[in-house]
Amino acid sequence: MSDLGLNGKRVVVTGAAGGLGRAFAQGFADAGATVMAADVNAEGIEQTAQMTGGFAQTVDVTDAASCAALAKAAGAQMGGVDILINNAAIYAGLERAPLEDLDEDIWDKVMAVNVKGVWQVSRAFSPLLRKAGQGAIVNVASATVFSGSPQWMHYVASKGAVIAMTRAMAREMGDDNVRVNVIAPGFTLTEASLGLMEDAASYGVTRGALKRASQPDDMVGGALYLASPLAGFVTGQTLIIDGGRQFI
Repeated sequence: MSDLGLNGKRVVVTGAAGGLGRAFAQGFADAGATVMAADVNAEGIEQTAQMTGGFAQTVDVTDAASCAALAKAAGAQMGGVDILINNAAIYAGLERAPLEDLDEDIWDKVMAVNVKGVWQVSRAFSPLLRKAGQGAIVNVASATVFSGSPQWMHYVASKGAVIAMTRAMAREMGDDNVRVNVIAPGFTLTEASLGLMEDAASYGVTRGALKRASQPDDMVGGALYLASPLAGFVTGQTLIIDGGRQFI
């Protein structure tokens, strides 16, 4: 995949201990990039780093000092950063509940990771990305923003905020040729999603234009495109990747 123009690029992927994050890390490594996997799960990112031949660094995206330490480590170990993939999020283990019954502490925790975390990591990496000259950020939202998944308002709202932040970030960072875009995956079979429901493997298969379950690798192409020179004039945009479910 080196023809994507990603060979030699330096990439940081948050939430890279497994699932979509690990798939992103592997995809960029296969495209010739040097990858740093970041997550609170130290064991998971070490495994990802071994798979990709890259680096591993623990991070708590809710903690500003930890985000700054991640940026410092990435700059020191890779000599700079060209691409940031903001994938870290709370997803597994979230209980569905009507809006009247949502737990306030859980709401705050979801917002702290899924919204504040994206801002804090982006803020920490802003100097490195601006210095790169042609930097790129790919944020990860969710197609649930457009379908409005019931009894999951905390998660849906957090991912809607990611899309809003992406547009604002694109406007702010464009003067330094940093492009900021977002992918919005549909329901995808990861370790986290398989634990959400008993019929996870078949959920949504008949609801889209493409009649099969979505795999983590299905999301990788969109992220590679948005981070690559092929999307050199694309910024502030949302790419829905859900097998056509939003159009049925």
